[in-house]
Amino acid sequence: MEEVTRLKPSMIRMGEMRVAGDGEMFQTLLGSCIGIALYDRQRKVGGLAHIVLPESNGKADRAGKFADTAIPALIQQMEQLVSKELKLTARLAGGASMFATTRVNRIGEQNITACVDMLRGLRIPILAQHCGGQRGRRMSFDTSSGSVVIEIVGHDPIELR
Repeated sequence: MEEVTRLKPSMIRMGEMRVAGDGEMFQTLLGSCIGIALYDRQRKVGGLAHIVLPESNGKADRAGKFADTAIPALIQQMEQLVSKELKLTARLAGGASMFATTRVNRIGEQNITACVDMLRGLRIPILAQHCGGQRGRRMSFDTSSGSVVIEIVGHDPIELR
């Protein structure tokens, strides 16, 4: 039996984003942060951002850290990769309320709202999302197929279609 070799996924850490063509795999670990996977099915180009906060408030230190800067920057990087206009779709995950005592500062909910609003404003359809709750999750994104898989400890993996 022939063994299929699969590339090790590239880890995307807090505030980071990465784009790639066909055949790359990205992975990130999410709590209250949001993972946004943007994908152009025809060109097989995708990008993943690990968004930490909803708004940059004028800070320009790391575009990938904030919803209002990460999404436009991710799109720009993807367009530069293929030198063409893209027809993007989105899948997102994260935005958990990790600590029951954080009722006042609901950063997970704020992150979800900021990302959804930004994507709607850019007319990028959200095909699926796995957001909220009280548990962290791992998000894996395969740029060869656009597949996004969510894993939560103690549960079966979920594919976002």
